[in-house]
Amino acid sequence: MKKIYYLTTCDTCKRIMKDIDLPQSFQKQDIKSEPLTVKQLDELHDLAGSYEALFSKRAKLYKERNLKDETLSEKDFKSLLLEHYTFLKRPVIINASEIFIGNSKKTVEAAKNSIHS
Repeated sequence: MKKIYYLTTCDTCKRIMKDIDLPQSFQKQDIKSEPLTVKQLDELHDLAGSYEALFSKRAKLYKERNLKDETLSEKDFKSLLLEHYTFLKRPVIINASEIFIGNSKKTVEAAKNSIHS
């Protein structure tokens, strides 16, 4: 599978997609207009190893709900990810069996190398 989960309204996602020079073969899913399904989230979980790895602790709702003061389980992370798109750390890029989560320079570079090697 070659896919990217992103937000069209996110300048960081746009910049990363341009920087990586994402091939046309990649399927793009705007998670705001087309939310993650349970099946998709489970596929991401299988590649990432945990729901927490997919979870953005920088999300506005995370702070507003004081979730940092709670001990969240994998089940909690899964339900929050399904509840609102902002909880997904983005972008999430899948290149075959590899997954790249987030926008750190190291992650983006690794995704770029994987896609264009």
